[in-house]
Amino acid sequence: MLRAMYRVEQLIGGVWGAGGTGGQQTVVDPADGTPVSTVPVATADEVVKAVAAAREAAPGWAATAPADRAAALVRAAAAVEAAAEDLARATTAEMGKPLDDARGGVAAGIGTLRQYAELGPLRGGRTLHGATDAIDFMTPQPRGVVAVITPWNDPVAVSCGLLGAALVTGNVVLYKPSERTPATGWLLARALDEALPSGVLSLLTGGAEVGAALAGQEVDVVAHVGSTATGRAIAAACARTGAKALLENGGSDPLIVDAGVDPGWAAEQAALGAFANAGQICVAVERLYVHRDLADDFVAALVERAGALRMGPGRDPGTELGPLVDRRHRDHVHGQVTAAVAEGARLRVGGTLPAGPGAFYPATVVTGCTDEMALVRQETFGPVAPVVVVDSFGEALKRAARSPYGLAATVLTASMGHAQRAWRELPVGTVKVNAVFGGAPGGAAQPRRGSGQGFGYGPELLDELTTTKAVHLEPPTPTW
Repeated sequence: MLRAMYRVEQLIGGVWGAGGTGGQQTVVDPADGTPVSTVPVATADEVVKAVAAAREAAPGWAATAPADRAAALVRAAAAVEAAAEDLARATTAEMGKPLDDARGGVAAGIGTLRQYAELGPLRGGRTLHGATDAIDFMTPQPRGVVAVITPWNDPVAVSCGLLGAALVTGNVVLYKPSERTPATGWLLARALDEALPSGVLSLLTGGAEVGAALAGQEVDVVAHVGSTATGRAIAAACARTGAKALLENGGSDPLIVDAGVDPGWAAEQAALGAFANAGQICVAVERLYVHRDLADDFVAALVERAGALRMGPGRDPGTELGPLVDRRHRDHVHGQVTAAVAEGARLRVGGTLPAGPGAFYPATVVTGCTDEMALVRQETFGPVAPVVVVDSFGEALKRAARSPYGLAATVLTASMGHAQRAWRELPVGTVKVNAVFGGAPGGAAQPRRGSGQGFGYGPELLDELTTTKAVHLEPPTPTW
């Protein structure tokens, strides 16, 4: 069946089709290498013009009543819902995830827009008790111009969170989606723009050079979800301009399997955490610390589950494991696996490059790993489960904490004492006990170390995207 090509346009200062004179990029389907989308590349001058146009639009949107901004976000959510199937199919075509997973990401994004529409008008400041003839209060205000730079692995859900929170709090937004999923970002921006005043949202497309140019401009916030290296470059740029850096970056999230749990159940959790979305999830399981008492049974069950996953194009209904986003990323994943094997680790399943087109990589289990291997120490972001055997829960905690990252961690244990110890001691933003995914709606965490800074979701994100002003009012001095 022939697929339509997406021809992406930029949105600058309320004008679709503006800019893009820096050339053109083509995105290909990671399942078969066929072209999916053609994308204009913004020049540095076009980035400057977009920032200037956003700055001009900012006062009007900031002065809009919170209830009216929330109503616009409700309309935007409805427009995204109307485009949901197109968004899901574009996501699958551009980065390969199974279509049902892509639909779930779109649904999550729509829910987030509606959540922020409800929360936005409810936020307020507080009054202070000062002199009896004065009024003192603290009030939140928009920060102004927010640059939002988003990733490719869950493009709609992540973008809706940052865009929705920024817009409902009265900021104007310059949106730069990943160069790997630009058509998805374009479709999302088109839907949002239907419900927003002209100029409140702009869309800039292109590669890392466009993101760097945007982060270096005189904006008020740069919100980024992506790699640690890019996040650090953005933080350095913000230090020069004075903008606030809001970052959720890389991770190497550990899974601890304690003695006394069922090894089959633990393997199910590990497989879900390591192989969902081909391991391309910010909080995917990247390294496994397994108690020696159950290591053999656990590994056998995990190998069985990895080998049973049906690999194929994301658009095929039976696919459980889609391709990686592109061959460049596949080379990175495979390079870490082969290096670990060269250093003494043992391949138990997977770990080979499939013949044929696309960027497919099989679910892979590697045993005999050490903390010094790049496969364990660094972020892999692929369907790979490196297993480290430990002799005690305390050893597992100590080794799990020995990381340059601090995003999330999971602990599978039957001991309430071990669970309590884990959430207190692990130096990460999120600790999950007995479930690799899940959590109450609205939960929020702050990543640590190389994984970023600030709240990237939840009600607290609204606070990150506003600034608080203290006001003191006294009556004029009497003249009589």
